[in-house]
Amino acid sequence: MLHAVIMAGGVGARFWPESRRKRPKQVIDLFGEGPMIQQTIDRIESLIPPERRWVVTNREQMALIREVSPSIAERNFIFDAMGRNTAPAIGLAAVRLLHRDPDAVMLVFPADHRIQNIAEFCAVLNTAASLVDSSDYLVTIGIQPTRPETGYGYIQVDYSAGPIVDQVFKVKTFAEKPNLPTAKMFLESGEFLWNSGIFVWRADAIMRQIAEHLPQWYSGLQEIAAHIDTDREEQMTWEIFSALKGISIDYGVMERAPRVAVCRGTFGWSDVGSWDEVWRLMPHDPQDNALRGEATCVDARQNLVLSRDRMIVLVGVEKMVVVDSGDAILICPREASQQVRDAVDALVKAGKDDYI
Repeated sequence: MLHAVIMAGGVGARFWPESRRKRPKQVIDLFGEGPMIQQTIDRIESLIPPERRWVVTNREQMALIREVSPSIAERNFIFDAMGRNTAPAIGLAAVRLLHRDPDAVMLVFPADHRIQNIAEFCAVLNTAASLVDSSDYLVTIGIQPTRPETGYGYIQVDYSAGPIVDQVFKVKTFAEKPNLPTAKMFLESGEFLWNSGIFVWRADAIMRQIAEHLPQWYSGLQEIAAHIDTDREEQMTWEIFSALKGISIDYGVMERAPRVAVCRGTFGWSDVGSWDEVWRLMPHDPQDNALRGEATCVDARQNLVLSRDRMIVLVGVEKMVVVDSGDAILICPREASQQVRDAVDALVKAGKDDYI
C-alpha cells in the first residue's frame, strides 16, 4: 500500500516578497502553472488515491493548503508542532501511517519541487517502491547532475557491485552543498548524483532506523503513537517536540543506516530553491530575460522580473532579480538570491511584521 507524505511546513523565506507567513511558498504560483503543492499532488494522482495522501504541516497552514488543494481531507493532515526538521516530521508521519496500515510504504516528497517528466518520475517511484516493499532498504531519489551546482547536496553512488535492481544502487556517502571546485570534481567523477530529498521506504523500516540512531526521538514518537486519534494527540506532540532537538533525516538516519540505496532519475527535477533557479526554469526572451507581468528591458540581459500591477523597466543592467508583490519590492543580483533569507531576518529584527 503506497502512501504519499508531502512535507509542507516551511515558509520559503528565500522567495520573499512573494512568499510570506500567511502565503508560504508551497501555496504560491511561481510559474503560472498553479500552486506548487497542487502540482505535487497532481503528479502522483495515478499512483496514490486521495485517502492515502498525507500532508505534514502546522495547523496555521492547513487552511491555506486546503484552499488551494481541497482534495486533501482534514483527517489527512499531520501536524508538526514545532518544526524540528525532517527526521521528526517523517517519524511523526510514519507512526500515523503504521496506526492505519502496518504494511505502509511511504513516498516522501517536499511540497515545492518542480518535475518536468511526470511519466519518468512515476516510473522511478515504482521501481523504488518495488524494492522496499520486500526489503528494509531506505531509498532516496538521486538526480543525474547537469552542471556543477553548489546549491544542492550530493550522493556518492557505489557502482562497483552493479545495480540492486534497475537504476538502484548502494550509496557510498552523502555530501553537503559543495563549493564550486568541489562541485566540478563531483560532476567530472561521474560518481555523484544530486540529492533530491525524495525518499521511499516502508514505514516500519524507517522507524527501526530511528530507533537505532535517534533513540530519544523514537521513544517520543512512540508516546505520541499511543495517543493517536485521542484528544491528547496534539498536546502530546507539542510536549515531545518541545523537549527534543531537531535533526534532518539525512544526517540523523540516512548517513548512518546500513542499507541505503539511491534510485537514479532523469526526469527534469528542480527543488526551486532561489529566485536564481526560477530565472533558470522560466522561458527567456531574446536577451535571456525571464519576465512575468508588466515588464520591459532595454539593453538589459539575464534578468528576472516579476510584476503584478505596475510597469517595471530595466535599463542597462544584467543578472538582476526584481520582484514586485504589490506592497514590497525585492531588488538583488541573481547571484545573491540565496541571501534573501537574510533580508527577511533583517525585517524581523526591525519589527516589520506586516511584511513578513
